[in-house]
Amino acid sequence: MKRSSLFSLVSNHDLLISLVTDSLVLSPGQVLTLSCKISGYSVTDSSYCTNFIRQPAGKALEWLRAATVLTGYSSLFQVTRESSSNTVTLKGQNMQTEDTAVYYCARESQ
Repeated sequence: MKRSSLFSLVSNHDLLISLVTDSLVLSPGQVLTLSCKISGYSVTDSSYCTNFIRQPAGKALEWLRAATVLTGYSSLFQVTRESSSNTVTLKGQNMQTEDTAVYYCARESQ
């Protein structure tokens, strides 16, 4: 699994998106863990909400919020925040081949 640092930032109104990883090819039953190191604000700052989005090839963006189960997918996602390292982590259980996608970290203003 290839992990990329945050380097590709796109600003769209109140949404800031960072590339977390190039397209991941996932196997049935695999566990996925991706971390997003936050800079410029604290993960405890209630002015912002940091989550993950993904884009499977040829499909629209999908928001992956805490405890999200996507319709048509059997994966369960959890998002956790660690204030000591100012990191947001996405953990996916029981990943399937259809979970193959480009994953992004996204910050929304509240």
